[in-house]
Amino acid sequence: MASIRADIEKYIKKEYKASPEYLWEKNPSFAIFRHEDNRKWFALTATISMDKLGMASSEDVDVINVKIDDLMLRDILLQQPGFYPGYHMNKTSWITILIDGTVSLDEICNMVDASFLDTASKKKKDKFRKPKEWLVPANPKYYDIEHAFDDVDEIDWKQGAGIIKGDTVFMYVGAPVSAILYKCRVTEADIPYDYEDKNLKITALMKIKLQKRYKPDKFTFERLKTDYGIYAVRGPRGIPNSLSAALK
Repeated sequence: MASIRADIEKYIKKEYKASPEYLWEKNPSFAIFRHEDNRKWFALTATISMDKLGMASSEDVDVINVKIDDLMLRDILLQQPGFYPGYHMNKTSWITILIDGTVSLDEICNMVDASFLDTASKKKKDKFRKPKEWLVPANPKYYDIEHAFDDVDEIDWKQGAGIIKGDTVFMYVGAPVSAILYKCRVTEADIPYDYEDKNLKITALMKIKLQKRYKPDKFTFERLKTDYGIYAVRGPRGIPNSLSAALK
């Protein structure tokens, strides 16, 4: 497959005004990209032999290393072609992606965006943070989420860590429904609130507005497991691109 390294580096230059830095004479193909203010790396491109990633080949391949803080998403990605534990990086917080066409350019650019934000200063995060999609659990034992939008199209919901105004949340309703029922837009976030009982503690709310409904048999927990590698929905989490496309 043809390398798309030049396209990725062009994207980084255009979006983040970051140029490659070549720091190692012994590894002239290794290029890092970092923030200008805090000097943290957010990407590394390189040419390495495939056997470095555990493949049965000594041919060279172009790769990119990006940071990933969502461990559940990391585990899902590592089950997909083209994704590997971080090469020569912390394997719990970095991931290596083939940039030979195995993974689409759009998907790689999304991973670069996430890595940029994960490593950015707070000021820069506020400036560059793009809307995200989240899978958010709802327990019907404590709240009648199945009928929450019967009479209104906007409700208050427990604020999820990292969720901001403009994000999209897909509401996963727990057993006995065990399926995604709603797509909502976050219209307001970080609303002060103080509530606690033996089952629940809430310190902030967000307002979510209904965008779309799904039939209970469409995106079931079984399908999330078999088709998208999602084995648990215990709290707000990102979703893989394949599921995002299916939910459109």
